[in-house]
Amino acid sequence: MQFTAQEIGSLLNGKVEGDATVSVSQLAKIEEATAGSLSFLANPKYEQYLYTTDASIVIVNDDYQLAEPVKATLIRVPNAYSAITVLLDLYNKIKLNKTGIEQPSFIHPSAKIGENVYIGAFAYIGPNVTIGNNSRIYPNCYIADNVTIGNNVTFFSGVKVYFDCKIGNDIIIHSGAVIGGDGFGFAPTGDGSYQKISQIGNVVIEDNVEIGANTTVDRATMGSTIIRKGVKLDNLIQIAHNVEIDENTVVAAQTGISGSTKVGKNVIIGGQAGIVGHINIPNGTQLQAKTGLSRSIKEEGQKWAGSPASPYSEHMRSQVVLARLPELEKKVIELEKIIAGLRSVQ
Repeated sequence: MQFTAQEIGSLLNGKVEGDATVSVSQLAKIEEATAGSLSFLANPKYEQYLYTTDASIVIVNDDYQLAEPVKATLIRVPNAYSAITVLLDLYNKIKLNKTGIEQPSFIHPSAKIGENVYIGAFAYIGPNVTIGNNSRIYPNCYIADNVTIGNNVTFFSGVKVYFDCKIGNDIIIHSGAVIGGDGFGFAPTGDGSYQKISQIGNVVIEDNVEIGANTTVDRATMGSTIIRKGVKLDNLIQIAHNVEIDENTVVAAQTGISGSTKVGKNVIIGGQAGIVGHINIPNGTQLQAKTGLSRSIKEEGQKWAGSPASPYSEHMRSQVVLARLPELEKKVIELEKIIAGLRSVQ
């Protein structure tokens, strides 16, 4: 699809400088843009490219002062960065606007499919599944018995949702994610082997959640593993059985959260963090990357780092001391030699 500078300016309530009829069909970074591309300048570090770019249209701030003439048509807006996010969202909606049911796919006769739904080829929709309006199920997805899916939900290719799970509204789950696989439940026996404990609970995902590619959220042993409203999970995360993650918490890639741990609201968890089971993490906590948390945290809003985890300021002081260990070792050796010399004199 193509849009003119005038159309884009009207959409953003911006002022067009230059050829208002020039059209673009793609978005690009200002240093890489070619003719027919739209770009933007929000960071002064990239200012030089405004005068060399081949972009047909560039969005800039209202107060930006040109140092020399530019080839591109400019669209002036109060905040160029905010404006480009509006266009990116619109571009994505247009690109992902799929409807209809492709064949071959399987939809059980008891499944209830809402309006304006897209179901891609080779998708499996099991018995008693409910899919809400304006949802998109991409090819090769598997949705098992009794799963409920709300409105405006997108499952990208290869998402698997096990039986009885409940998915809310306005949710995005990326390729390869598995929702509702068995929790890691095994009981040791007298002969040293392990007896599997059946996992009969489910997963509940509330509204406005995004889950990254190849992330797994295990079903509860009993009850529910719960992902509350507004949670954002990165790629390659493991959420174990009966974990509860409260509203607007974000978790970065390769983090593992063990069973029955309760994570509060607005928590930030860095990449490769490891969290043991049956502990509580209060609201507003921040765990730095590679934090190893082995106990509950009592106070809200604290920063933690290291493994085993300690308050962030203490951890940073420890790192300073650790960096000086070779120097301190030399001093200890010198002191030992001095003490040995004094002893020999005696």
